[in-house]
Amino acid sequence: MKILDFFGSIFKTGTIPENGYDLDDIFNDYQNLYLKNLAIDKSAEFLARIFADSEMRLVNIESPSWNYLLNVRPNNNESASYFWQKFIYRLVTQNEVLVIKTDDDQLLVADDYSRKEYAVYEDTFDSVTVKDFIFKRTFKMSEVIFLQYNNNRLSSYIDGLFLEYEKLHQRMVETVLRNNQIRGMMHAKGSSQFTDNQMSLMKDYADKLFKAFSERSVAIVPTNDHITYEELTNTTGTTNLSVDDLQKIRRQFDDEIADILGIPPTVLHGDMATLDSSQKALVLYCMSPLSKKIQDELNAKIISKSDYQKGKRLKIVGLSQHDIFDIAVNIDKLVSSGTFTRNEVRERLDFAPIDGGDNIILTKNYIEEGKGGDNTDDTNTD
Repeated sequence: MKILDFFGSIFKTGTIPENGYDLDDIFNDYQNLYLKNLAIDKSAEFLARIFADSEMRLVNIESPSWNYLLNVRPNNNESASYFWQKFIYRLVTQNEVLVIKTDDDQLLVADDYSRKEYAVYEDTFDSVTVKDFIFKRTFKMSEVIFLQYNNNRLSSYIDGLFLEYEKLHQRMVETVLRNNQIRGMMHAKGSSQFTDNQMSLMKDYADKLFKAFSERSVAIVPTNDHITYEELTNTTGTTNLSVDDLQKIRRQFDDEIADILGIPPTVLHGDMATLDSSQKALVLYCMSPLSKKIQDELNAKIISKSDYQKGKRLKIVGLSQHDIFDIAVNIDKLVSSGTFTRNEVRERLDFAPIDGGDNIILTKNYIEEGKGGDNTDDTNTD
């Protein structure tokens, strides 16, 4: 009797196809893809949530329509915070994002589009798709908000990095599963001469053993002179590897992705020990460059060249939060020494300017001797 036929008669699995898909391999590929996307999504969503809390402030511009679109309701179905969160998420994960303005003044993030590039003339966008709707018109570059993240490391480095983590993660999962796997050997005397009925009885016996091990905390294995069962669990092939070790390797991969995007891992995981310094690093090395990139694109598309030269601006504020009470003494020194005006300080702290705030204030403590102040020379004559 051939070995495949022998196991086929015992477990009734039918014929084994010569060619076909390995479901275990398909499941492993899907699981690995899920872990990879989860690591990227975690960092992208983190940045998106932070940016969604910012404000688009128009400086020296009276445009209620743009102010409403950017800060309140960009379109009929999304709030401003949700819109910008989706904007950043797509920018980070897809490396570029396209926003169009419809004829009825709605800002929409495109799900798909075809870009045609030119050397001198404006690039154009065709077949712009939002959800299930495809726009028939062609959009010029000057008519849309288009941004590219240009993080080549994110697209190339992650692929190579994950290949190494994938192998390590798979091996660790297999090891952990083997540690707690029920293993045993069933010995049957004269098995080579078993009839079909005897094979069926032995299969039923094995099924009952498996069911007892799965459902009961205490299971008794009945044996006789012909069939015996030997327990191998926790006697061979065990290691000290645990589920915590799997979590550590997943966290390590998350940290690698966050580091590429400029996110301090301590901020991503909420480590309170170095949270303050990590938050400053996040704003300085990640959020500020990203904000500057978006701010430049919005200024180029919303504000004309002549208005920009007149000092009209769009500024993204609210990303760097300061406790004004903690820095009140430093603010006082900057203003009272005449180094900065009040409006210059307010601008750095993301506050709107005030009337008279452009005047330089200089207190007596900072006035040089013999200059300014009261004249105390009583002998001064004409």
